[in-house]
Order: sequence, then structure tokens, then C-alpha cells
Amino acid sequence: MKQSRRMSLIESVANVVVGYGVAVVAQILIFPAFGLHVTLEQNLQMGAVFTLVSIARSFALRRAFEAVRVRT
Repeated sequence: MKQSRRMSLIESVANVVVGYGVAVVAQILIFPAFGLHVTLEQNLQMGAVFTLVSIARSFALRRAFEAVRVRT
């Protein structure tokens, strides 16, 4: 069964929203170990940028794999 573009986007967004929370917590825990000291607001902003990049990446890969599936 073919996945629609809309459902591909919804799946990608859901995946990244969960990942956003994990990433922000990881940043809070890991950054200080590397001598990086940022505020919570900065962590949230960096997480937002990475989230947008991740949504685009996930959506593009999903569509590429769907195109390969449809061709075969």
C-alpha cells in the first residue's frame, strides 16, 4: 500500500517532535561535559533549528524510498 505525501509528512513530524525532546535533554546533559555552557533558551532554539532540518531530511528520504518502491 502506498503512503501519501501527507502521511509521510505527518509521520516525519511526529518522529521529530519526540526526537526534539530527547535532543534538548541530551544537549543539557552533554554540552557541559564538552565545556559548552548555554542557556535553556539557547538549547531550545538550537533544538528548533535541528528539528526543522530533521523534518526536511526525514521527509525527503521517505519520498525517495517511496519513489524507489513505486518503480519496482
